[in-house]
Amino acid sequence: IWKQWKKPRTKVQNLRKLGIPEWQAYQWGNSRLGYWRIAGSPVLSRSITNEKLAQAGYYDFPAQYERLRQLHLNG
Repeated sequence: IWKQWKKPRTKVQNLRKLGIPEWQAYQWGNSRLGYWRIAGSPVLSRSITNEKLAQAGYYDFPAQYERLRQLHLNG
């Protein structure tokens, strides 16, 4: 998702839509860190949570992993 928001202005606008305060969205949206560094930072972990991804229709990997794990353990 972060990579799709190519321009800093788009990043700031979308972070604001996700409920991030304006000053923080501006800081995060204009960050010069690469995608790899942003992936593990608070920028994405606080703004794009698993719940928000599920609401947007994305596949819930942690829940699916747990279901498959339980099936495998229980035989």
